[in-house]
Amino acid sequence: MRTDDFDYDLPRELIAQAPADPRDSCRLMVLHRSDGSVEHRVFTDVIEYLEPGDLLVANKTRVMPARLVGHKSPTGGLAETLLVTRREDLDPLGCVWECIVKPGRRLQPGARIEYRPGGAHAAPDAPVVLRARVEERLPQRGMRLVRFEPSEGMTLDQAIHSAGNVPLPPYISDYQGDPEKYQTVYAMRDEHSAAAPTAGLHFTPELIERIRAKGVDWATVELEVGIDTFRLVEEDDPTQHKMHTERYHVPQQVVDQVHACHARGGRVVAVGTTSVRSLESAWDPEATAPDGSRGDIVERRDATTSLFLMPGSQFHVVDEMITNFHVPRSTLMMLVSAFATREQIMDAYAEAIRRRYRMLSFGDAMMIV
Repeated sequence: MRTDDFDYDLPRELIAQAPADPRDSCRLMVLHRSDGSVEHRVFTDVIEYLEPGDLLVANKTRVMPARLVGHKSPTGGLAETLLVTRREDLDPLGCVWECIVKPGRRLQPGARIEYRPGGAHAAPDAPVVLRARVEERLPQRGMRLVRFEPSEGMTLDQAIHSAGNVPLPPYISDYQGDPEKYQTVYAMRDEHSAAAPTAGLHFTPELIERIRAKGVDWATVELEVGIDTFRLVEEDDPTQHKMHTERYHVPQQVVDQVHACHARGGRVVAVGTTSVRSLESAWDPEATAPDGSRGDIVERRDATTSLFLMPGSQFHVVDEMITNFHVPRSTLMMLVSAFATREQIMDAYAEAIRRRYRMLSFGDAMMIV
């Protein structure tokens, strides 16, 4: 297995630059693992592939305004910082973060940055609301450990909201629409993620209510989406790739819902790769299942995971999944190739490109059954 095995030619014009409107009007490709066949539908048709007794599990995380654009002090040069992981182990007040920085070569330990309201578009005479100092260079390319200090009278969260913006992926270059469109309709109030769980962007409140009315159960987990959303696998051998650690939560209520779903013969359908990783990370091979067998999903609160699912990995909890079309050579391509097969996924992607599907975060959806 090589990283090149998960590469494909993605035409730039197919990378969606804005979400579908309404959300659930995007296209839906349904991939049948039993024979590799595909169907072409619209996302509202997803309800036709769900049965009473099934369980949908979505990631309720909310994206924070994690993209900060400021100026180096005292030179005034532009500096961009993307908040990725809060390091409470280094500062219980949450002022130390692992960040992606640009320009990396100029933001070495000791560099100082000042941020003003409005970020890159701030007026030169606007007050500084947040200051930062680069403390350490991290092994990952472009990564730094950064300490932040809000201005007097402000909390760190208030300063981040004043200076920051929701970080869209770098391949979305000209979106000027409502930033709330990059949040799911069921996102929690607290903000913890550096990116959206994009498979969930297609759901509307009305569609969720129709799904529930059909007798399909609904549950939410939380995984704080981090650095690997923005990183490609650079190693030729993907087994050498090191996944970044992300915080996740699978409450006991979800464990009980999974047990009940499987007991009644239903299917656990994960909404997005982050929900898949949450549920599979909560699998404990030493736990005793309700039927007395070895291995079960267990509650996880404030846990961390670096689970890397690739061909050859086993799935213990998830039976079907809803996802988007992913970046070539990414860990997400490897995950969906593990859930189906690499050949099925590559054939499905080739078909999607032939039929001009809209790709990546704001693009169309795939359901793997």
